[in-house]
Amino acid sequence: MKAIVVYESLWGNTAAIAKAIAEGIGANANVLSTAEAGAKAVAGADLLVVGAPVLGFGLPRDGMLQSIGMNPARYKKQPDVSQPPMRTWLEGLPAGRGRAAAFETRIWWSPGGSTGGIENGLKRAGYTPLAKGMRFLVQGAEGPLKDGELEKAKAWGRELAQLMK
Repeated sequence: MKAIVVYESLWGNTAAIAKAIAEGIGANANVLSTAEAGAKAVAGADLLVVGAPVLGFGLPRDGMLQSIGMNPARYKKQPDVSQPPMRTWLEGLPAGRGRAAAFETRIWWSPGGSTGGIENGLKRAGYTPLAKGMRFLVQGAEGPLKDGELEKAKAWGRELAQLMK
């Protein structure tokens, strides 16, 4: 099984969750940022697991990321705005026939979410949903992850791998 976990991460929380999900899926799962996950890298994927943070009640928009990038001193941790936004990555995702799942990182009370937008983009590209989107919690906008979230991500990765059998 060719499994790929793709993420957009501003403060490292979504990247950490992506790595934990891949660990749960197994040794054959690759973890790629949106900058690394070009058409060749995802071609022929049997399972595509895609995640992003919730920002402004949904998937981050270009304007939000530009604003964050222009004001990095306002944050405790330096945000990584060098990756293509998940919205842009999904728009360029080539057609596929595999299965897919979406995840997001968020603060517990955040309205809206990212999984719906991710799932819609994956469906448009021909990927069939494997599981309901998963939410992982961070403490405050920049994190860190809440206790137990990495273990939850590994367990979800194992569940996705079982569903693929």
